Amino acid sequence: MSRFSTRTDFTRTLNPLAQALERHRASGLRLLDLTESNPTRVGLPTPDPAVLATEGAFTYEPDPLGLASARQALVADFAARGARVSEAHLVLSASTSEAYGWLFKLLCEPGDNVLVPAPCYPLFEHLARLEGVQTRSYPLPRAHGFGLDARVVGDAVNDRTRAVLVVNPGNPTGHFLHEGELAVLADVCASWRLPLICDEVFAPFAWDAEPGRVATVAGRPLPMLTFTLSGLSKSVGLPGLKLAWTHVGGPADLRDEALARLEWMADASLPVGTPVQKALPALLAHAPVFQAAVRERVRGNRQRLLAARRPGALWDVVPAEGGWSAVLRIPRAPGEEATCLALLDAGVLVQPGYFYDFGGGAFLVLSLLPQPEDFAAAVEVLARTLGP
Repeated sequence: MSRFSTRTDFTRTLNPLAQALERHRASGLRLLDLTESNPTRVGLPTPDPAVLATEGAFTYEPDPLGLASARQALVADFAARGARVSEAHLVLSASTSEAYGWLFKLLCEPGDNVLVPAPCYPLFEHLARLEGVQTRSYPLPRAHGFGLDARVVGDAVNDRTRAVLVVNPGNPTGHFLHEGELAVLADVCASWRLPLICDEVFAPFAWDAEPGRVATVAGRPLPMLTFTLSGLSKSVGLPGLKLAWTHVGGPADLRDEALARLEWMADASLPVGTPVQKALPALLAHAPVFQAAVRERVRGNRQRLLAARRPGALWDVVPAEGGWSAVLRIPRAPGEEATCLALLDAGVLVQPGYFYDFGGGAFLVLSLLPQPEDFAAAVEVLARTLGP
């Protein structure tokens, strides 16, 4: 009999909400989906497909770090955001998920752990587990708007912690890392000799120009090894093109050793296709168009959500600074799952806070990407279901 690794023994039992969703879809009834986060399905601008028909698209000149022309395009893109980086410090991968796998292999032995924020998108635990690595959560205090408290991060470190992971801005909380938070976090990481992994996939989607916000960790003279991740999936809204990047920074000796080891890992699979690398300059040129459209969509839908809340209502919208999501605080009774099921019965799909490891209350998570008319119709049902 074949034996399978415990790393792949994930629970496959559907929870009550997933079961109810299957029944609803089987019924053929209309569903207003406020979990939709696929940018290719909500009417946002895409580049001309001809940008993929570049000269040399079918040639094969593999470079483990990624084609120099693609990395040079990223250097220019970082410069446009005020960050000075070198192409020699960039590593391309097929996705940020793949990059996380490389980083966990690079930094951890089996049984080691990385610190991850809570609440957060429920992916890191699975990616770490596939590498034989554990995760330890550090809470994002609600009193800080789910912002970072670096002292809490330090309290979560133990003798097998090998890295600290931050998401800037948080997903789904939408709180950006601020300069003072980064300074204290750098002290914590340096004192424990821990690398910092900074996920910046939603960084282009700030809703305003609030001062003190950290636009990117890349290119900063920080005292610890740093890894800054992003990719086409969010920045250009093209998850199907499969290209992401990691900037490696920090003290030169640690940075160069990390790059040498990452280059070896990338060379073992050479995962990024030539056509998308050749097209990267044109794709990045389209990014401002896409990002502006997303910000307009998100601002408009968030205003519709805020306007739907009547004065004195027992639910409210948690403040945020960016990203694609909205978080709603709702009464503890009847609670998250019961509320989600009631909304589904009314034809609206939302996510419960426990999907994202929210604690200390009851929350719902909504995507702000759906087309305005669909979002407005869903919010009307949501406000009616949540009550005054």
